[in-house]
Amino acid sequence: MSLKKYIRDIQDFPKEGIVFKDITPLLIDPKARKECLELLVSSVKDKKIDKVIGAESRGFFFGMLLAEELNAGFVPVRKPNKLPFETISASYDLEYGTDSLEIHTDAIQKGDRVLIHDDVLATGGTAKAVCELVEKLGGVIVQCNFLMELTFLNGREKIAGNEIFAAINY
Repeated sequence: MSLKKYIRDIQDFPKEGIVFKDITPLLIDPKARKECLELLVSSVKDKKIDKVIGAESRGFFFGMLLAEELNAGFVPVRKPNKLPFETISASYDLEYGTDSLEIHTDAIQKGDRVLIHDDVLATGGTAKAVCELVEKLGGVIVQCNFLMELTFLNGREKIAGNEIFAAINY
């Protein structure tokens, strides 16, 4: 099964000139969703994972499923002021400015083996910020895991040194 046929291109979203990769058709189809999950899990099946991080918000979909399949804890990484407990944050660059992500200070323990999951690796800013959060808390990054990678944006460069897996490449 080609998972690419379940990714819909949306022109000029969220702004003109952007081609947004919509994963909704993949989420709707149980067979495609299951195949995608199996592919994501297969990339780490022989590795010990203590925690799976899902980056807000589309990283939550498969992040939670990965945690379940790997018998690991799930950790949401969110935009500022969305988590109720004590947090640390990391900033990253956007095309027009900066943004930041937060994690609970008790979510990762020193030495925890962490799988970082997000829906897309594009410019790498979000992934780099999540890696920084894991490292600040003493976690060990096992893999940065993505539903898809937009290779032409060279996001891998920002998280070089980490194992990277993407189920779909563009």
